[in-house]
Amino acid sequence: MDLIPVPRVAVIVVAAGSGTRLAGGAPKAFVGIDGSSILRHALDGIAAAPPAQVVIVVPSGREGDAGAEALSAFGDRNELVTVVAGGATRQQSVAAGLAALWADVDTVLVHDAARALTPPAVFARVIDEVRRSGAGVIPMRPVVDTLKRVADAVVTEAVDRTALVAAQTPQGFPRAALEDAYARAGAEHTDDAALFAAAGHEVRTVDGDDLSFKITTPADLDRARHLLRPGAPAASAAPLALPRVGTGTDVHAFGGDAPLRLAGLAWPGEPGLRGHSDGDAVAHAIVDAVLSAAGLGDIGTHFGVDRPEFAGATGEVFLRRTAELVAEAGFAVGNVSVQVQANRPRFAARRAEAEAVLSAALGAPVSVAATTTDGLGFTGAGEGVSATAVALVHPAR
Repeated sequence: MDLIPVPRVAVIVVAAGSGTRLAGGAPKAFVGIDGSSILRHALDGIAAAPPAQVVIVVPSGREGDAGAEALSAFGDRNELVTVVAGGATRQQSVAAGLAALWADVDTVLVHDAARALTPPAVFARVIDEVRRSGAGVIPMRPVVDTLKRVADAVVTEAVDRTALVAAQTPQGFPRAALEDAYARAGAEHTDDAALFAAAGHEVRTVDGDDLSFKITTPADLDRARHLLRPGAPAASAAPLALPRVGTGTDVHAFGGDAPLRLAGLAWPGEPGLRGHSDGDAVAHAIVDAVLSAAGLGDIGTHFGVDRPEFAGATGEVFLRRTAELVAEAGFAVGNVSVQVQANRPRFAARRAEAEAVLSAALGAPVSVAATTTDGLGFTGAGEGVSATAVALVHPAR
C-alpha cells in the first residue's frame, strides 16, 4: 500500500446533533437518505475533496457506527479518520474535534454533517482562500427571500437584503487562530465564524453551493432524497428533457371562523372554510399537484400542522413557497389545470380574476374550471368544497 502523506488540512465533521426537528428516530447524522446515512453522504463528499485529516464528532456511543461509515467512504485511506465523542453543545463538540488534530495540521475546516450533499469543490475553495488570505473563510449564498423585522407577530420594517448572505459550511480557519478563539470564547455562538470574529479575527467569503443546504426538517430530508434519486437533475448537470405530471386533491368543509378565501380570492358574504391555514382548497390542490410532479412529497410535508408559521397563511403564500421548492429541486412549473367542485361560490364571473392571482403566485399559467356536481355528494349538499388539480413540471433550463 502506498504511504499517504501527512496532510496539513483537517476537516472536523460535526455529527453529534440529536436531530429532534428531523424526527428520524436516530441521531440526525445516522438517519438514512437513500441506502446510506446523512453522515455517509457527507463523508463521500469529503473523501473526494483535497486530502485531509478527518475528525468525526458523534454522540457518545455511536463511535463504532461512525467508524464503519468512514471505512466505507475512505477505504484504504481510513487511517486519515479519527472518531471522537461530542459534547452537549455544538461548540463543545468542535472543541473535542480540535483536541484530536494532528500536530502537522495548520488549516482547519469545520463542516456540518447535515450539509451532506456539499460538493468537493466547495472544500477546495475554502482551503485555497484560507491559505491565500490567512483569514477565516465561509462559503455563502445570496439571500433571495424578502426579509421582514417582526415584533409580536407584527411587521415593523423591511430588512435590506443586499448586504446579507446565508452562511454555509465547511468554514475554514488557520488552526492557531481558531484554537486561540476557542480558548477565549466566553459565550455560545451560532457558528464557528461568529466565534472567530468575536475574537477579533477577519472572516472572508467564497461562493457556496445550492446543494449545500442543511438537512434539518423532514422537508429537507425529502429534498435530499429527491436529488439523490437516479435521474434527478443535479445543480451542475444538464437537465433531463422529459416533463413530469402530478395530481392533487384537497377538501375543506364550510364552518371556518374567517371569511371565505378560495382560489386566491376573498368572497364577501360567503361562509368560510375550516383549515389550519385559510382553507383554500383550490390553492392547496395545486400545491399537492406541483409537489407530486416534482417528487417532493405533499402539502403536509412542507406546510403541515407542525409548521406554526403557516397557521392562517393564504393560499398565495403556499403557492409562492411551492414554486421556490420546485426551483430548488431543479424543476420549473409548466402549467396547472384545477377544477373546483362546489355549489358555492359561483366562479363564472371571477374565473379570469382567480386565474390571474393563482398564476402570479405560482409563477406559471393556472387555468380554473368549476362544476356543481349536480347536487350529489357533500359538495352538492353544500357542506364544503373540493378541488382537483393536474400539474406539469419540467427540468429547469
